[in-house]
Amino acid sequence: MTAGNSDLPKRALAGVVMIGVALGALLLGGIAFWLLAVIGALVMLSEWGGLHGASARETRLAQFALSVPLATMAPASLTIVPHDFFSLGLIGGAAFFIIIVTRRPQLATGVIYCGLPVLALVFIRHQREGIVFTLWALALVWACDIGAYFAGRAIGGPKLAPAISPNKTWAGLIGGVVAASALAIFMHWQYGLPWRMTLATPVLAVLAQGGDLYESWLKRRAGVKDSGTLIPGHGGVMDRLDGLVPVAPVAAFLIALPRFYPS
Repeated sequence: MTAGNSDLPKRALAGVVMIGVALGALLLGGIAFWLLAVIGALVMLSEWGGLHGASARETRLAQFALSVPLATMAPASLTIVPHDFFSLGLIGGAAFFIIIVTRRPQLATGVIYCGLPVLALVFIRHQREGIVFTLWALALVWACDIGAYFAGRAIGGPKLAPAISPNKTWAGLIGGVVAASALAIFMHWQYGLPWRMTLATPVLAVLAQGGDLYESWLKRRAGVKDSGTLIPGHGGVMDRLDGLVPVAPVAAFLIALPRFYPS
């Protein structure tokens, strides 16, 4: 048995647990979903700081700065002020504050990298069809990861970006897109997922794998294998959520389109 195969049961078990926790928070909604997203963002920012050589003090300062816009996304605050653009502005303000105080633009970028997906996911979950829409955004990333993993291992072939991630192949990319697209078609048929989101899913699957590649580039530049050690068999939180980072904001935009172009 190879090292990769021997690690598969641990990865699978951890993956099932993470999906179960995410689905539980999704169904509960409210404070549970917001809290899980906030914890994920703050842990990701800690890992981001490590990948960019920030000190513990600088990283904690960035986490405190990000906590302000994250707090405005709490369910209780939504009864006082709509969070959409207000929280978006606060994320930008937090990033600007970190640039001024630490002189580390990359750490400020991390505030946006970790904060924007939370804003997007909270916005999506708050919609009338929030459970279905959020499940679509999360599950297309999961399906893409699973499809890419098994297609890459079963088919192999030319490498996608060998200088960044030697294990990723074009077959894996296609397998991920096919798996995510099949999921979207099923959700359209079973739960009425709108056509604009169903048809955009292949593009979002490519974005998810682009997010994965970007994080692989960050790790290669930092000279580390994983962003952290929190999740057995998977590494850090960034290693699991890297694909969701670009997908969530685009998914939120697609969901918000009828606001700007009502029928």
